[in-house]
Amino acid sequence: MIPLRTAILGGLLFCATANAAPQHALTLYNDPPKYPATFKHADYVNPDAPKGGTFRESSVTGFDSLNPFISKGVPADNIGLIYDTLATQSLDEPFTEYGLVAGKIEKAPDNSWVRFYLRPEARFHDGHPVRADDVVFTFQTLIKQGTPLYRTYYADVDEVIAEDPLRVLFKFKGTHNRELPLILGQLPVLPKHWWATRDFSKGNLEMPLGSGPYKVSEVKAGRSVRYERVKDYWGKDLPINKGLYNFDYRVTDYYRDSTVALEALKAGQFDYWLEISAKNWANAYNVPAVAEGRLIKEQIPNGNPTGMQGFVFNIRKPMFQDVRVRKAISLLLDFEWTNKQLFNGAYTRSRSYFENSEMAATGLPSPEELAILAPLRDKIPAQVFTEIFEPAKTDASGMIRNQRREAYQLLQEAGWHIVDDKMVDATGKSVTIEFLLAQTEFERILLPFKRNLADLGIDLVIRRVDVSQYVNRIRSRDFDMVVGNFPQSSSPGNEQREFWKSSSADNPGSRNYIGLKDPAIDQLVEELIDADSRKSLIAHARALDRVLQFGYYVIPNWHIKTFRVAYWNHLGHPKISPLYDVGTATWWSKPDAQPAVTLDTHQAADPVSGGN
Repeated sequence: MIPLRTAILGGLLFCATANAAPQHALTLYNDPPKYPATFKHADYVNPDAPKGGTFRESSVTGFDSLNPFISKGVPADNIGLIYDTLATQSLDEPFTEYGLVAGKIEKAPDNSWVRFYLRPEARFHDGHPVRADDVVFTFQTLIKQGTPLYRTYYADVDEVIAEDPLRVLFKFKGTHNRELPLILGQLPVLPKHWWATRDFSKGNLEMPLGSGPYKVSEVKAGRSVRYERVKDYWGKDLPINKGLYNFDYRVTDYYRDSTVALEALKAGQFDYWLEISAKNWANAYNVPAVAEGRLIKEQIPNGNPTGMQGFVFNIRKPMFQDVRVRKAISLLLDFEWTNKQLFNGAYTRSRSYFENSEMAATGLPSPEELAILAPLRDKIPAQVFTEIFEPAKTDASGMIRNQRREAYQLLQEAGWHIVDDKMVDATGKSVTIEFLLAQTEFERILLPFKRNLADLGIDLVIRRVDVSQYVNRIRSRDFDMVVGNFPQSSSPGNEQREFWKSSSADNPGSRNYIGLKDPAIDQLVEELIDADSRKSLIAHARALDRVLQFGYYVIPNWHIKTFRVAYWNHLGHPKISPLYDVGTATWWSKPDAQPAVTLDTHQAADPVSGGN
């Protein structure tokens, strides 16, 4: 920390050269936030929601760590509930943040710095006040010892300074990154005094100290984690928190199998389930509890871009470095048959990396997009300028002769050919693809794909492993193909580096699963981040989308535009749901209703071994 006198003098010099004013909220393009400084609560909450009860949910991932900030271990679900951030995003605006630990936020007019004014009343659960030194410690620790995501996310920060106990200044390397002040607003504040005697780089199950609305109150290793509402939570009366965090306890029980977990839900062993299986949604809820209205099925509109889920090619592998090979294999996924036979027609095929948003590329490039793409003409696929990307379509009969014929032609052009009914690559090696999997639900989806590949002599080995092994192999890039998800927000920005840039390809734990190292894509990502208006952001996102599409780096999967949830009727939620989230933080336990099965908050069934 620099001397206070010097910090004050520096602050005065900044104020003399830039007429910035502290604000209660930040927006990406400096337009007014939805909620003024005098707002009482958000529109998507019930400000009078009753407090009490338990919200019990499930997970099938397992966990072995309570430190979500490092690459080691699998962190417990919902651990973020114990931490407060400098600011918090509203759930009904594309990208607006309101002050949380920081009551006011001051941004340089030229976007060269941002200053956070901490609330003097903010404190950790042990009563220790949250101060500027904690913010500086957090930032420096995440940069040095956190996952690679933080180094990528905060790459444009030049310096962080504790100007005084309640003021923190972040100085930037440039002025082009409009999103950076909001990204820094998402910084969780960790207690410097608590971590002083602990090794941040090691994951374990010691209950960490936070400052948020909940604290960890019980951990059963790999089986369950229980969070208890902090009754004297310092921020409980802030307008942005009004109507949130209504349950006295939030419990996550862990199951080895999602099929068993669903049966446990129907038996009342937990309260809430986000359904991701169309087959289950259509057929698995034919039980008396649903018919009688005790177990409620509801579809809540999802205003988020759905992003891209797909079967990801690891192009670090030599066999996937030819785009013709990737396109050929993509042709062999029969989505129409899969949707009809396995999904009850519930899904729409994804084609964009920004699906369900205005940023998805459609038609041929607009003049604005051409201006972005033209300088890269010799470095990107030619189809970007002349074709509209569409995944292969079938008649849902299960017969894909045309697609198979086209795929075989592409493989031949890439030097592949069939020897003794087996496909061999350009080096003469038999082609075997290992598909790494942790989710049992995807096995039935991959089996028809496996058969289609086998028709061309390609052997697809479905390798299902436990969660810990899966995470380790993903981090070490030890896979051929994998189910990957590239989520998007309504205001994409710095996280795109983590998905697509060369700098993230070799970082263990980054989300550049593909292994992309393409200078043209690097440039498009940086230009998207530097966009100076919403119109420019949309054009840059569409341009990036087109280049990714015609790179055939993933086999696009499918999406749905609602959240499918099932929950027991002792839970309530506001009439107005958040536009961009399920919003379980806004839900409550009805005082006059009883849970389906009454469990002591310290008791769980036996979720790991199958529950009830």
